[in-house]
Amino acid sequence: CLSANSPQASHFLTPHPSISGLIHVACVCAGHNASRDVVTLVKSILFHRRNPLHFHFITDTVANQILSTLFQSWMVPSVQVSFYDADELKSEVSWIPNKHYSGIYGLMKLTLTKALPSNLSKVIVLDTDITFATDIAELWAIFRKFTEKQVIGLVENQSDWYLGNLWKNHKPWPALGRGFNTGVILLYLERLRRIGWEQMWRLTAERELMSMLSTSLADQDIFNAFIKQNPVLVHQLPCFWNVQLSDHTRSEQCYTEVSDLKVIHWNSPKKLRVKNKHVEFFRNLYLTFLEYDGNLLRRELFGCPSQASSESTLQHALEELDEDDQCYDFRRERIMVHRVHLYFLQYEYTPTDDGTDITLVAQLSMDRLQMLEAICKHWEGPISLALYMSDAEAQQFLRYAQASEVLKNRKNVGYHIVYKEGQFYPVNLVRNVALRNVNTPYVFLTDVDFLPMYGLYDYLRKSIVQLDMASTKKALVVPAFETLRYRLSFPKSKAELLSMLDMGTLYTFRYHVWTKGHAPTNYAKWRTATTPYKVEWEADFEPYVVVRRDCPEYDHRFVGFGWNKVSHIMELDAQEYDFIVLPNAFMIHMPHAPSFDISKFRSSPSYRYCLTTLKDEFHQDLSRKYGSAALKYLTAQRNI
Repeated sequence: CLSANSPQASHFLTPHPSISGLIHVACVCAGHNASRDVVTLVKSILFHRRNPLHFHFITDTVANQILSTLFQSWMVPSVQVSFYDADELKSEVSWIPNKHYSGIYGLMKLTLTKALPSNLSKVIVLDTDITFATDIAELWAIFRKFTEKQVIGLVENQSDWYLGNLWKNHKPWPALGRGFNTGVILLYLERLRRIGWEQMWRLTAERELMSMLSTSLADQDIFNAFIKQNPVLVHQLPCFWNVQLSDHTRSEQCYTEVSDLKVIHWNSPKKLRVKNKHVEFFRNLYLTFLEYDGNLLRRELFGCPSQASSESTLQHALEELDEDDQCYDFRRERIMVHRVHLYFLQYEYTPTDDGTDITLVAQLSMDRLQMLEAICKHWEGPISLALYMSDAEAQQFLRYAQASEVLKNRKNVGYHIVYKEGQFYPVNLVRNVALRNVNTPYVFLTDVDFLPMYGLYDYLRKSIVQLDMASTKKALVVPAFETLRYRLSFPKSKAELLSMLDMGTLYTFRYHVWTKGHAPTNYAKWRTATTPYKVEWEADFEPYVVVRRDCPEYDHRFVGFGWNKVSHIMELDAQEYDFIVLPNAFMIHMPHAPSFDISKFRSSPSYRYCLTTLKDEFHQDLSRKYGSAALKYLTAQRNI
């Protein structure tokens, strides 16, 4: 057995045909939406499987980035992943006009004999809109039933498409009877190469295109025309291996009991809204995997010892920890690997020419979703958000975003899901995911409960130029205020903000509970300041800052509540960043119920004890890293 989801997963991994029981699965996956769909397919396969698997993904750059990060952080035992660049295959099929909504990627399955490693003899090829209801090994076993001549296994098409006459002048491509559906394919690659498949499908396509002009169902039309000419090459699979749920299909005739089903294919642009008398059952099966906790799929396969890989490194790190340590849970959290799905929704960003662009960076969980629309209205620039959620919550978020007029029209927001695991909120790990996935030279490090002033994005970009941020180490401080009112008429200028401050509708941030966090900002000076001014670091300073993207990351050891931002600002100071307060910038904290972690902090002595222990260790690490310059932090801490 093998467990080869190593950090090199994004490289071409040579498959191991010698390993018995290893099943190969190929999928074409391009773009953000397909990357989401393919995860549900993979979950349904992993749920039922008892064999090691090797997934082969033909991807564009977007899907490659998303899926390679996902599999590296998922660390499922006995799963190997390889990626192949779809761009390199485009020239093979770009000459074929295709009317199908899948575009050029809908033709890529034709290129698999060329794309996949030459020593790979068999592969199951799947569309991304497939759900498995059984162990994929049963499907793999059908290869053994092929006669010597058969090279391809397919299920009959369950719609009347290839029979023609669906409407006036409907002229489908040639097919054998009802034709075959290419959502599930058994490809005997070794034999296909032997018969010269590449040349054969090309000749078929060229000949048919002379009269048909374009394909309507992408690769399916070409596969069917090829089979019509070479019927001995096809092995017809029982129809329950690809129950097609588009409208007007004969899929209901394919099974007598719903329990007979093996694979469900949502091959309608309408997906879950299709008409079928058992659609409720199918929908529930699909939703089960959509919302299923992917962490549960990390289980070891029975009889398959894991080989050296990222999981065993993690296991070793866990064994190094002392279970009797009062702060064991905190230390365990620091080395835990959370599954990450980058760019969960469609994302588009065009870099600016002037090199001053800036991304708002924040993290949130389910209880702060309602802040997103307001932030988008206040900040028109790019945004990178990391969301800490369960699989089920991620689906709720998806529905929320797709239903929101504001969010669905904003394409320059990167939403990155960090999946929940463990008992703490790994706030700094989540922040780092948002920070790492920024595409601009500068970042505005904020919290999701704050609304930036209108026009802050443009003002910050001007300040970046004026203060020569490109060649100096500066952290620009955006002064923070707060309101205790849920309905605030947001100030349109500094003058308006100052009068609200005098009237008591606004306060300086944490004025009532924790003045130290923002005292060095020097609000008294800010009131009358017209030019940026420098302030010195003081203990517990935690301002919201604009820095270059190459700033230090947040320290993972701080989870839940307490010191997660303080430690970051301390490190900026240790690296000799100058803190410069901007005279015409402000942000306002909106009221919300206290977080679960702050309640835990207030009520648990051991939580507070461990936080103190972690602070001390952080100080020691700073001293090791920055030498005597870091001593002032220890002194400051002792004076508190």
